[in-house]
Amino acid sequence: MNRSRVLARRIAWALFTLLFVVVLNFFLFRVLPGDPARAGIRDPRLTREAQEAIRVRFGLDKPVINCFESLNPVKLGSCEVNPFETQFFIYIGNLLKGDLGISYHLNQPVADILRARLWNTVLLIGAGQILAIILGMGLGIAAAWKARTAIDYLALLGSLMAWSLPTFWLGIILLFWGSTDLGLPIGGKLTAGGSATNMVDEWIDLGRHMILPTLTYTIVFLGEYMLIMRSTLLDVLSEDYILTAKAKGLSTFQILKDHALQNAMLPMVTLIALNLGFTVAGAIQIESVFSWPGLGGAIYEAVVRRDYPMLQGAFLWIAIAVIAANLIADLLYSTLDPRVEAG
Repeated sequence: MNRSRVLARRIAWALFTLLFVVVLNFFLFRVLPGDPARAGIRDPRLTREAQEAIRVRFGLDKPVINCFESLNPVKLGSCEVNPFETQFFIYIGNLLKGDLGISYHLNQPVADILRARLWNTVLLIGAGQILAIILGMGLGIAAAWKARTAIDYLALLGSLMAWSLPTFWLGIILLFWGSTDLGLPIGGKLTAGGSATNMVDEWIDLGRHMILPTLTYTIVFLGEYMLIMRSTLLDVLSEDYILTAKAKGLSTFQILKDHALQNAMLPMVTLIALNLGFTVAGAIQIESVFSWPGLGGAIYEAVVRRDYPMLQGAFLWIAIAVIAANLIADLLYSTLDPRVEAG
């Protein structure tokens, strides 16, 4: 199949999936029980007029979609509302302009809040994932090449323990150990009222704050990468062409680099892509433990405060991250293994 056709088809599927997520994301928060105006701003002193003003402020006074005053089937009936003046089409129009709405609690644009929080999460996840990928793949390669030896058994034991540890529990243990024995900061991104006078001191302070949450990320994902890499590489090393390479007298490095690793990378690419997408959402536990001002913390705060626009915007960004990661993985498949494109 022509490479451009394969690329166009995969991009089309990604866009179709994104469209489905956008529609689902809109209606998901419209079927929740209760009045969003009162749920987002829980103040018993609100008068009926104040509640109505809040509904108008956030566009909740408009029909959800044309000829539907609500999603309740009992209220179906005829209406003469312009479909482009309903909540659904206003939401779609705002999305096309990059507008995710206004936060109920902070009364600020959701896109601006999430944009600042997202970069903090990407910084933390990026460092943790890079370390986990390098260490996990390295241990997996060593365990597979030295299968059924002490190195293999120790790597398996350590990886299984790391994979089974609850994320929040590991974070609390590392927080206690790092703050008491190493004197590391217990939370936040930068020291409040710190004495940093230049960018170098600020980066050093940021690095000290990142050590414990990054270490937590690394340990949690290292075991998974090691186990998958070991299992896949063992299958590849049992192939006949590896035996032929050994018979030719090729070195271990040459066999791994030129023959084994490239064929063992497809499952790893899939796992890395999925983790890069889903760990944006999975950051909630670690960011909550270490009080890191990231996207996970914003989601937790929005759940507690029932800030629906913030949750709606965060879920959309997470879905985009997952879809983009899977699309990149699909495109890498044909580079790693031309048979995928041919199929």
